[in-house]
Amino acid sequence: MPTTVFVVGSLNADQLLEVPAFPAAGETVLASDVLITAGGKGGNQAVAAARAGAAVVMIGALGDDAHGVLVRRALTESGVDTRWVRTADGTHTGTAVVAVEAGGENRIIVASGANARLTSQDVEAGLAGAAPGDLVLLQLETPVAVVAHAARFAKERGATVVLNAAPAPADSGCLTTDIDVLVVNQVEMRAVAELVGAGTGTGETRDVPGTVLATSRTLNCAVVCTTGADGAYVNVGDRVAHISAVQVTAVDTTAAGDTYTGYLAAALARGETDLTAALTTASAAAAVTVTRRGAMASIPYAHEIGPVAAHAGPGTDSTQLTTKG
Repeated sequence: MPTTVFVVGSLNADQLLEVPAFPAAGETVLASDVLITAGGKGGNQAVAAARAGAAVVMIGALGDDAHGVLVRRALTESGVDTRWVRTADGTHTGTAVVAVEAGGENRIIVASGANARLTSQDVEAGLAGAAPGDLVLLQLETPVAVVAHAARFAKERGATVVLNAAPAPADSGCLTTDIDVLVVNQVEMRAVAELVGAGTGTGETRDVPGTVLATSRTLNCAVVCTTGADGAYVNVGDRVAHISAVQVTAVDTTAAGDTYTGYLAAALARGETDLTAALTTASAAAAVTVTRRGAMASIPYAHEIGPVAAHAGPGTDSTQLTTKG
């Protein structure tokens, strides 16, 4: 029976501004261009998983405005099932203002809008069809209590749960024992480790591999930590593997992490248990993304990453994933 990736998360309209450099406090800079496009961590990851070849169902909320129409259309055109994306009356669609400077680095400000209206009832309705073998992908741009409920509801149905703890969590409410795979960058890794008591002490917990290992032991899940151009670290049990990044010239890093996470989710949903191999493909997909401008629009289809994947360095170890029962 085909498996499905269910994405519970945020949907935004991104206003992308290209600037020569980020403004200092009190400074005004002129943008050379502006682009309004669909985005949001949930939406981006849903599109990435769909373009990687997965069957994807999106669960989220949009405002009753033109931006909501734009985002829903972008999801549908990428093959994402939007029947469980609710239109919240009387509120605006989530909005992100993204400043991108020369070199591709970005600064992002988000107004949650309808994303804050996502409820546990929305989640239960959307996940009612989840079954063993399916995968539920979560992030933290929607209410933390709803995220935790989604993880618990998904595990009750035997689904694999992947949490991208982004933005960095302010409390441990989302860090439950229902998580099978935790995906974070270095900033988020430090925040999570501190919250669960794995980021203090000496020795192994001071470097990235050690922090990954300590956090995995505490949360009893696999941990993936991305480190930008330095690649990523992943562990299952007491083994930590390093996956090299594909070196490219970046023009916009906005959706790189979401592409990475969405491609990982698609790989796990089709039964890939070798995390090293899955993350090598995810790294290649993210490398393509950063060479393009925009969020959803920059995410590649699977057939576009073959030449890039050939230059990826998976290392010599394979790291096997076993999900919780």
